[in-house]
Amino acid sequence: MAATGKVIWLAAAAVLAASQCFAERIDPQIGREIAAVQAIDNHAHPVLAPPLDVSDREFDALPVASLEPQSDPVALRPDFPLLGSAWKALYGFEVPPPLDAQGLDRLKDARRKMATRQGEHFPAWVLAQAGIGTMLANRVAMGRGVQPPQFRWVPYIDALLFPLDNGALAAVSPDRTEFFALESIVRSRFLQEAALSAPPATLDNYLRQVVTPTLERHKLGGAVAEKFEVAYLRSFDFSDPSRAEVESIYARWIGGGQPDAAAYKRLQDFLFRYIAMECGRLGLAVHLHAFGGFGGYYAINGGNPLLLEPLFNDPRLRKTNFVLLHGGWPFVREMAALLQKPNVYADISSQSLIMAPHTQAQWLREWLEIVPEKVLFGTDGYPNSEELGWPEATWIASHNARQALGIALTGMLDDGEITRSHARDLARMVLRGNAETLYKF
Repeated sequence: MAATGKVIWLAAAAVLAASQCFAERIDPQIGREIAAVQAIDNHAHPVLAPPLDVSDREFDALPVASLEPQSDPVALRPDFPLLGSAWKALYGFEVPPPLDAQGLDRLKDARRKMATRQGEHFPAWVLAQAGIGTMLANRVAMGRGVQPPQFRWVPYIDALLFPLDNGALAAVSPDRTEFFALESIVRSRFLQEAALSAPPATLDNYLRQVVTPTLERHKLGGAVAEKFEVAYLRSFDFSDPSRAEVESIYARWIGGGQPDAAAYKRLQDFLFRYIAMECGRLGLAVHLHAFGGFGGYYAINGGNPLLLEPLFNDPRLRKTNFVLLHGGWPFVREMAALLQKPNVYADISSQSLIMAPHTQAQWLREWLEIVPEKVLFGTDGYPNSEELGWPEATWIASHNARQALGIALTGMLDDGEITRSHARDLARMVLRGNAETLYKF
């Protein structure tokens, strides 16, 4: 960690250790130990270093910034108080939110000056300020300043589920109209990388020439997992059709025409299982967006992680590790039960940004009381707005997650469930140890 980053983070650690901001207290020793751990961030969307950061759009295959307005959570609004703490810690900018137009210009100038000063090292500098040693970068492609070993690649793979005409799926809502157009861009990229201008005429060739080679290229490119945002595109209810059945579906419509909706779903279901099995073979985890979602048309019930249970119970997929990002909120108690599956994990990303620490600590404690070795730290650092860029989101989420972990562990210690030694072990497990084991870092 750079000297400047170390000074800033130690100052933040002191705040964490002594914090009395929430109804539940944090034991000072536990707070210090939590603050000292260089975390592994299981899920975030870092932006490339300047000067390329302005035009970088590959931090998400499905950016949500241009969707129709929704009722934003309080933590994503421009008057959220913790924004001021993040601005001060990152840039020395001491104007409290909300900002007027002049104040916003001053903030952007302060951010730009720091990014320019750090140059190619700016993304790594952001990690240092948040006490993060390694970040799993959800990106279409890696690039300037977002490189191993501090950043590990998690590419997107949803586009391979939808090889046919997606006009009917896109017409379901304005959000999906935009999303399927974006997925077609990613799919074209995969085809181009396979030296193809269109999907092959048979399912067998599609799997051999496009799907498996894409996964293998990602693995060779340093990927540690594949990311599905499929909950934005359809529900989690994946059936288990036979290969013979879907071969005929693929052959019938790959040349064009509007596929039958039920038949097309069975093809998608088959492709999801095939990709998941290939990920297991290649040693890639499968990451799934499992959260309330953004956009006014997101189907929350379709993202219920319980719908995935048949996949988790499939013996063919026992070599595949599934990570439910954002902890499945609002289905957090269901998530606790699913963690008992041998190949299921959950992270606290996005929750740690949007939820207050004392709120998140309630179900985090429940998870730690059931299967603590399956719980992963995460931020979901994302360029949400002009006020809440990916550096601010990363800093706030890391701060909140450590607060929530401190509250949960202090409660368990006070109730005699764990010893101080065990509390220290659990803190390290959540913040980095579990990820080290899962990804074999």
